[in-house]
Amino acid sequence: MRFDTSGMGQPHMSQSRRGRRCLLLAAMSTVSGCAGRAALDCGPAPAGPSVARESIDSEGRRWTFDGPIGAAPAGFALLASGGRAGTWVIRERPDAPSAPGVLAQEDSDRTSSRFALVVAPRDSMRNGMVEVRCLSLAGKTDRACGLVWRLRDADNYYLARANALEDNVRFYYVQNGSRKEIASWNGPVASCAWHTLRADMRDDHVEVYWDGQKVIDAHDAHFGNAGRVGLWTKADSRTLFDDLTMRGTP
Repeated sequence: MRFDTSGMGQPHMSQSRRGRRCLLLAAMSTVSGCAGRAALDCGPAPAGPSVARESIDSEGRRWTFDGPIGAAPAGFALLASGGRAGTWVIRERPDAPSAPGVLAQEDSDRTSSRFALVVAPRDSMRNGMVEVRCLSLAGKTDRACGLVWRLRDADNYYLARANALEDNVRFYYVQNGSRKEIASWNGPVASCAWHTLRADMRDDHVEVYWDGQKVIDAHDAHFGNAGRVGLWTKADSRTLFDDLTMRGTP
């Protein structure tokens, strides 16, 4: 949910009353200021209900980011296009789908062309499924949760991403650092809530799911070979990730 406080109150509200209103809104933890578009900051969360962990067979991998808290994710590669690679660190989050840890992207650089990626270790994958749980904390320029696959390098890969500022999910290919939209779906993408983003791929056929609902069904043949999987954010997106899962064939 977003709040626009620019028109609240009486037309001739005094400066002191306006200042008190800003302080009240900040204390409510729903906005970080009264000027321009408000940037959410979800803050610490209470412990949520326990979530059973799915077992992964010999053809699958799952990363739950449970430690060590405060460290970068072991074995993951940090990549970037158009700017810094981001600040990726494991944080404690009691409401995480597989508590206690999550992977947080905390760099708030607002460069709109900056794509920050963290790429999973292990095998490459061509056909199969890749999925992640994600929560958008904040961002004025962007508020993105992204999933990449068939990645060759920082400038070439497929991308499914959800945006909580735009309320949409899109499927792209990124080639030589340039992002091109293949298909899109418009619908609710709430900040401060855990969601599931998933992509199924077989040859040139890709299906993208948002919270268990298939929202995109498309074909594209730009990247036909196996590649790595990983996570993606844009600009100043502060996003939490948990339970990155891949299951497929090399």
